[in-house]
Amino acid sequence: MANRQNQTQAGTNIQEVRQQNAQASQGQQGQFGTEFASETNAQEVRQQNQQAEARKGQNAGRQSR
Repeated sequence: MANRQNQTQAGTNIQEVRQQNAQASQGQQGQFGTEFASETNAQEVRQQNQQAEARKGQNAGRQSR
């Protein structure tokens, strides 16, 4: 029963959660974290989206003929 002091009523390990929160606040967010966001070129994505929309418009025009 002494171990119960370190757990919530639902059985969550309080110390483990505190440790995870501390790591997250230091930027050590597990396997993925912000890895993908830092590799994304927003301008390139916008350009690709514009090109895709333009192609959609062209294809829609061809189908309506």
